[in-house]
Amino acid sequence: MTTLAITGATGFVGGALLNQALAAGHHVRALTRRPQPGRNDVIWIEGALDRPDSLVALADGADAIVHVAGVVNAPDRVGFVAGNIDGTRAMLAAATAAGVGRFVHVSSLSAREPALSNYGWSKAEAESLVEASPLAWSIVRPSGVYGPGDMEMRDLFRAAKLGLALLPPRGKVSLVAVDDLARLLLTLATHDLPPALYEVDDGHVLTHDEMAQAIGRAVGRRHVLALHLPKAILHLGAKLDKRLRGSGAKLTADRANYLAHSDWTARPALRPPADLWTPSVAPEAGLAATARWYRANGLL
Repeated sequence: MTTLAITGATGFVGGALLNQALAAGHHVRALTRRPQPGRNDVIWIEGALDRPDSLVALADGADAIVHVAGVVNAPDRVGFVAGNIDGTRAMLAAATAAGVGRFVHVSSLSAREPALSNYGWSKAEAESLVEASPLAWSIVRPSGVYGPGDMEMRDLFRAAKLGLALLPPRGKVSLVAVDDLARLLLTLATHDLPPALYEVDDGHVLTHDEMAQAIGRAVGRRHVLALHLPKAILHLGAKLDKRLRGSGAKLTADRANYLAHSDWTARPALRPPADLWTPSVAPEAGLAATARWYRANGLL
């Protein structure tokens, strides 16, 4: 039985990890900005990444830390620095001071192309901090994470239901189901492993059009009209999204930059070895389950 400290436990990936950790019989210390319902074997630590005192409390007594929390969207580079670089630095300092044995850091495939976006740059900088730390660390770069409960891909499902997919320039992508990713994070946090960086997907490489058609099938469309948009049009779309949804915009200028990249698939040499972890959810099944969740919650 292990005591895990989790940042981002109230979010999509962190919540899946929390559930799996409890199901496996572990104790959890979880960071939260606001009060949470009580759960057996969970100690909620009220705080945030910019509150060092709360991070010290989070790390106290933990065998391992899984650092999931981070910033995906920010209006400028400063926001990404605060959420992804300074936040990781503070969590590493708290882990080191508490003598925590293991540190699992959730990064992003975008970190391998830091010149494309502020987000990718900030994730790469955070990785450098982890690699330089004295802790026993693992870094995980997931591909597109999805599954029941995800809100980032909802717009794609809604458009597919209408028979339309607005896509980046032609390229290839891969996905990973949130439950598969959480299972890997739990494995890394509870085993004595040498430092390593992993790129993670489900092993299915898809063109953008193939992914659009798979989402279409998940929502009951036999065919989806896929329109590949030039990078300039993506940036125009980002401006429109900001005007319509403000800080809640899903398509930002920063995101448009990395969406336009031609290859967001895990490199085989950096995938976890099969004896450590293998994905169990294929895209067709996972996308269908996601669509069912959207329908059940009136979101599709």
